[in-house]
Amino acid sequence: MRAVRGLSRPRGGSRTFNTAPRPLGGWSAPWLYLAPALVVLGGLLVYPIYQLGLISFFQYTQAQVSGGEPTTFQGLGNYAELFGDPQFWQVLLATVVFAAACVVSTLAVGCALAVLLTRVRAVPRLALMLAALGAWATPAITGSTVWLFLFDPDFGPVNRVLGLGDHSWTYGRFSAFFLVLLEVVWCSFPFVMVTVYAGIRAVPAEVLEAAALDGASQWRIWRSVLAPMLRPILVVVTIQSVIWDFKVFTQIYVMTGGGGIAGQNLVLNVYAYQKAFASSQYSLGSAIGVVMLLILLAVTLGYLRLLRRQGEQL
Repeated sequence: MRAVRGLSRPRGGSRTFNTAPRPLGGWSAPWLYLAPALVVLGGLLVYPIYQLGLISFFQYTQAQVSGGEPTTFQGLGNYAELFGDPQFWQVLLATVVFAAACVVSTLAVGCALAVLLTRVRAVPRLALMLAALGAWATPAITGSTVWLFLFDPDFGPVNRVLGLGDHSWTYGRFSAFFLVLLEVVWCSFPFVMVTVYAGIRAVPAEVLEAAALDGASQWRIWRSVLAPMLRPILVVVTIQSVIWDFKVFTQIYVMTGGGGIAGQNLVLNVYAYQKAFASSQYSLGSAIGVVMLLILLAVTLGYLRLLRRQGEQL
């Protein structure tokens, strides 16, 4: 007698229904669930990147936008013009150094405060968390304006407290970069602090107690116990900080008045804005955007590859 599908016959002779759910779509089921998100990402990410790369290969200025002249294919001409401009290399170097300083400072402040949160009582911890989240939630343009007021040469309280008179922090190149760095760290460290604090809380207390009983100092506990266990979390916050700090725009544009005196505080994002919109050279601005994208991809993939060589499971 043929077995009926969906029924199974045990040895006793009675029939039972097989109610186990069947997988939907087999191997393609995960892709079916991810399809809506992939469509949204394709529209919001892939297509703009495609258009950015496409424009960078054409001559696209205000004349082409208004229809006065036809769009002509330039090939790598825009990139050759960009790489032949000495200002581009100066801005690139300044961007790399500034972003590196911001990343290191943000990680140092965020990790130090995360450890501090584990050492203080509930009320100070709550106050610090609320203050940090307030800084994190503040819009970049608002935070930049507030920091400009704090360091204002005429009315700012910082100069009065330090006795600097009418010293202008935005006049000098390095002092202006330092001022912007403080604002970037101020609005970025809460992400690192909250993420690392959550990771520390997940570490078994017995491990930390054993290290303390062995006589390890707080710095030694962090370097030899916490940091290795939190390395996957530190990888995430480092990559996020690199991406955010490398493409800083609002803080530089607002606090230095569009790039500082004679462009001394330009970074790549502001430089691309000036080329694309101030000079109406949209193709050059797109080429700068493509270069920034490739640099960020190279840094991220290189960092992940280095960690894999060290045996990290990511």
